[in-house]
Amino acid sequence: MAPLPPSLIERARAFADGDGAIAPTRDAATVVLLRERAGGLETYLLRRAPSMAFAAGMYVFPGGSVDARDADAGRRSGWAGPPPATWAAWLGCDEVLARELVCAAVRETFEESGILLAGPSEDEVVGDTTATEWESDRLGLLDRSHSLGDLLARRRLVVRSDLLRAWGHWITPEFEPRRFDTRFFVAAVPDGQRTRDVGGEADRVVWLPVRAAVEQYDAGTLPMLPPTAVTLRELSSYDNLADVAAAPRDIRPLMPRVVDEDGEIRLVLDGPRGEQPADEVPS
Repeated sequence: MAPLPPSLIERARAFADGDGAIAPTRDAATVVLLRERAGGLETYLLRRAPSMAFAAGMYVFPGGSVDARDADAGRRSGWAGPPPATWAAWLGCDEVLARELVCAAVRETFEESGILLAGPSEDEVVGDTTATEWESDRLGLLDRSHSLGDLLARRRLVVRSDLLRAWGHWITPEFEPRRFDTRFFVAAVPDGQRTRDVGGEADRVVWLPVRAAVEQYDAGTLPMLPPTAVTLRELSSYDNLADVAAAPRDIRPLMPRVVDEDGEIRLVLDGPRGEQPADEVPS
């Protein structure tokens, strides 16, 4: 288990001492972008800027909170792939939230990487999105001057929910002042599209082999929160995208809790084998 950042330890210790109320959670979606290379799977990571209120300096996947307008995207523009009712069963929520989460995953991925999981039909996906007009669309999502539904309807695109795979469900520990109820998805970068450094909340973006990212985390050189580390550990056991797509998943909510043992703060998960470090794959 990699050491916790000092700021996290301070908040966790204060909470363990009974100092602080439990903040409510916000629904959110995170997408693990993957691509195949000769050495195996690679993933796209962003380092959150030091000024960010949540997870500052941490390497994360693209993602963020659900926008109130996200559910409108699939209704106005069209929807390809498994219907919201199927996603609701996979994600453990109602159909309205399932639609919002899938659309939030599509929107946040475009905002934070330039990858758009949408197409003109259920069998097509958009190509290169690096042109000026696409960048204008992306910035419009960021400043909320238009919604994902506006963008897709104007361009006559449908949400490609089939390009996403439900992977995990994490809830921010109770000691954090900003808390999220986050569904994790995985997605392959569509042919013809490419990520780019789009700035914003991140001060660095990088593609890394999944196994190398885990090694760097364990060495303490790639700071991540437990959900990111666990997800990468899970994915490190697969050699290609087909194996990831076929992997069985038992998605259940996981929330690390803080334990103070003789002054040493640890984050743990409760499982069949008792307490486990929160950054290890739960069983």
